[in-house]
Amino acid sequence: MNKEKLLVVNNLVVAYGSIEAVKGISFVVHKGELVTILGANGAGKTTTMRTISGLIKAKSGSIKYKNKELRNLPAHKIVGLGISQSPEGRRVFGTLTVEENIMLGAYTKTKVNTKVLEWIYQLFPRLKERRMQLAGTLSGGEQQMLAIGRALMSEPEMLLLDEPSLGLAPVLVKTIFETIKQIKENGVTVLLVEQNAKAALKLADRGYVLEVGKIVMEGTSQELMSSPKIQEAYLGKKKKNN
Repeated sequence: MNKEKLLVVNNLVVAYGSIEAVKGISFVVHKGELVTILGANGAGKTTTMRTISGLIKAKSGSIKYKNKELRNLPAHKIVGLGISQSPEGRRVFGTLTVEENIMLGAYTKTKVNTKVLEWIYQLFPRLKERRMQLAGTLSGGEQQMLAIGRALMSEPEMLLLDEPSLGLAPVLVKTIFETIKQIKENGVTVLLVEQNAKAALKLADRGYVLEVGKIVMEGTSQELMSSPKIQEAYLGKKKKNN
């Protein structure tokens, strides 16, 4: 594996008023990896993603992307550097068409790359079929595809995916995760926040487990999947009594 460090988060603290949502976490994502952050609701996963994207300001600590400090950069500058996010809850613009939504992802570019648009339509043929349809009329799964497509339109080197399987039927979850695998195989580094631990670990190279704002475990996907603690907390397997 190429061990070039693309993203280095060090001792990151994020607070809402006096409440610390993220309490000094550190983690690394290497170029070409798919890394997952697992955790229950309220663990601080979305806060971490939004802080990397520049949507929330950190209280302290460091976020370095290709050795450049991101902490005080505005969100659009971070997109320009090569990081884009597909947010939790999709956040598509319902009164715009599918294609208009996708094009919004290219707002930092001087010219729209039609090859990238074609690639997005290859990944999500359903979006191509519905490109002139209003985004608000799409199903939840289609809106999730659209949110990921929009994030890819900025040609990111690193894609942040926040809860892509949330609220989707199992068959759609499978489709979304297969597409994430294709995105990674196309050379995009992926940081994935996910409650569906089983699906995430099947796909990821490595993972971190976040509990109440702190990283409590880290390891390869295999190590985490075989950990009794992870099996019990996230994979629904009960401990055997001796």
